Amino acid sequence: MKKVWKKCLKLYKKYEEIINYLIVGGLTTVVSLGSYYLCILTFLSPDIWYQLQAANIISWICAVTFAYFANRIFVFKSNNENKLKEAASFYGSRIATLLMDMGIMFIFVTLLHLNDKIMKLVVQIVVTVANYVLSKLFVFKKNTSNIY
Repeated sequence: MKKVWKKCLKLYKKYEEIINYLIVGGLTTVVSLGSYYLCILTFLSPDIWYQLQAANIISWICAVTFAYFANRIFVFKSNNENKLKEAASFYGSRIATLLMDMGIMFIFVTLLHLNDKIMKLVVQIVVTVANYVLSKLFVFKKNTSNIY
């Protein structure tokens, strides 16, 4: 049993950032879906296009706020002292995936009349991958200018 545990720990250390990102991404998805479903079950209707998009935006704000802090602390372990600039970059990169999210939801739910709950889940998978790439390349990039 000890060998199995050591092997798992070694694999975790090797892929720590990706594993932590998937965990945070999963939790972010729960925040996004939870806030979306809460909106449409209480005061917004997915059958009215602007209310669908309002629920989408509210869930986006909740999810991105959670994701920024969780990614900064647990995934990318950022030491950037300029937190405001970093947060602005994080939110800015998420606007692109918000537009992607809204566009996909509009096409598949409003135009093609597919189930909004299933589509929201599918969209979250696409958005999670895009968000990792944007975070890794643009938001939490390691400063390599201090090599010498």
